[in-house]
Amino acid sequence: MAISSNQLSPSSAPANPLRNPLIRVLLITISCSLSYFLGFYKPINHYSSPTPLQSPLCPLHLRNNLTTHRNPPQTLNFETHHSLSLPPKTQEEFFPFCPRNFTNHCPCQDPFRETQFNTSKFFHRERHCPNADENLRCLVRDPDGYRRPFKWPKSRDYAWFNNVPFPRLTVSKKKQNWVRLEGDRLFFPGGGTSFTMGVKGYISEMNRIVPLKSGSVRTVLDIGCGVASFGAALMDYNILTMSIAPRDIHEAQVQFALERGLPAMLGILSVHRLPYPSRSFDMAHCSRCLVPWTAYDGLFLLEIDRVLRPGGYWVLSGPPINWRAHYKSWERTPQNLEYEQQNLEDLARKLCWKKIKEMGPIAVWQKPTNHIHCAQKLKTWKAPKFCVDVDPDAGWYKKMDACITPLPQVKNIRDVSGGTIEKWPRRLNTVPQRIRIGAIVGITIRTFNEDNQLWKRRVSYYGSVLKSFFAGQYRNIMDMNAGIGGFAAALVNYPVWVMNVVPFDAKNNTLAIIYERGLIGTYMNWCEPFSTYPRTYDLLHADGLFSRYNDKCDILDILFEMYRILRPHGAIVIRDHVDTIMKVKGVTDRMRWNGKVSHSERGPFHPEKILFIDNSE
Repeated sequence: MAISSNQLSPSSAPANPLRNPLIRVLLITISCSLSYFLGFYKPINHYSSPTPLQSPLCPLHLRNNLTTHRNPPQTLNFETHHSLSLPPKTQEEFFPFCPRNFTNHCPCQDPFRETQFNTSKFFHRERHCPNADENLRCLVRDPDGYRRPFKWPKSRDYAWFNNVPFPRLTVSKKKQNWVRLEGDRLFFPGGGTSFTMGVKGYISEMNRIVPLKSGSVRTVLDIGCGVASFGAALMDYNILTMSIAPRDIHEAQVQFALERGLPAMLGILSVHRLPYPSRSFDMAHCSRCLVPWTAYDGLFLLEIDRVLRPGGYWVLSGPPINWRAHYKSWERTPQNLEYEQQNLEDLARKLCWKKIKEMGPIAVWQKPTNHIHCAQKLKTWKAPKFCVDVDPDAGWYKKMDACITPLPQVKNIRDVSGGTIEKWPRRLNTVPQRIRIGAIVGITIRTFNEDNQLWKRRVSYYGSVLKSFFAGQYRNIMDMNAGIGGFAAALVNYPVWVMNVVPFDAKNNTLAIIYERGLIGTYMNWCEPFSTYPRTYDLLHADGLFSRYNDKCDILDILFEMYRILRPHGAIVIRDHVDTIMKVKGVTDRMRWNGKVSHSERGPFHPEKILFIDNSE
């Protein structure tokens, strides 16, 4: 007798293996594994293509648990994909080149623009930038015969004449041995107005007064730097010098310095503060820089006091120092020079500076480590008063005041205002005092240490993409949005120096932290041009810069400025959101730059991408 199917008991029904949970998990695992390994045999060329982890065969909860740390450099394409190939860009689609007379153009230090401004306090030599509607939207040309600069350290002594074709210094300063023209190259022998024994002999004399070899002096400000031979010689002591000078009749002193691979920027003591925070430099130096230190109620020396670190040194040579030996060659009367030195000594005392020594052509003063005694003396002296309710770190178009910038308060006369700074090189990775006391919102000891490790990994990755990164091809580097200086710190063992730029309106003023670490930098508004000559940086690094300025000004102007200051064989690394990256790449393609988009170290699923532009080949 037949038995119907509905009469079968549950125990006698055929078993379905797919209902077994273990078999289902096994099949899912095999499915995910197969799709993962098959992905290696089909390279992913487009961001929109599915990855092995995105396979529909792999359940979502397992996809989210699978991660990869591999991030091979690859060219990514985020643009629309067409079935028909597009024709190459025509000449009309590229941006035009500027006229030849703009080859050495400095927009904010234009000699024609400066004639519109008052010459009092040399105000006409300060930054005077064009309005947005006056910005030059063309590509600055290279001079005829331009060649790749000499590699460091040879560049310290030599430069190609065609790169900086200005012979005036070789003639006007011939007796002082600043620079000599030897065939098709310029030679920098280390001479200077006050360097009668050469700059090395000059610094050797200074080292007898200032402990240059101790590591306590790391950052130096050189006012009226000439061709920066002073800063070049200090590198033998592991000292980093910010050399500044205005654009003047000698032509392109700062351009000579940067061509040599030395930190420098256009700048002058005039009406506004220097673009640095307070307590930045371990030493400030002036070698016959012709600054009227005692004029305008001592305004310029008060600015030096603001940027000097507690216990920092001020070194002066040239008039009026050692006037008895030089008044005839200076063509000055002894009475005039003696009166000038008396006024200078009196002003230094009112700043509570202590004169360490005057020896030969050099005089050295030291700033106090705190203002406890100074505050008591100023109550009775006829002297500048302490500034009140003023941000001491403000340094972007902030007018100078004839007052003393107060140091952070301390309890004991032996304490150092702001805390003791470690000697170099320990100070680079020691947590800065401003972070320890919580002065920077959102930056803690932990985030500082994590930032250091992050940038070490990032710099290593850059080197895997830019083959010239660690090959000595780059010397002058600019970090256009420097944060707390992690990028520069990761490069400290390479033969490079980094100009750390911090936007003046950043939520946190991190430039002071950068200087505490023994690095250098400046404030900046990237809606304006930078205070440098064309072709002065080998590598530009921009982390989140374009997102920051997206609603403030046209990023096209920032890219034209990057083109102006980048050397022809230089490179650019831009990190930003993928939408911003593709917008930027659309512009750089029209600038004839060969850009490649890559994942960041955060992997293919993160919206941050990197645009590499490498012109080194």
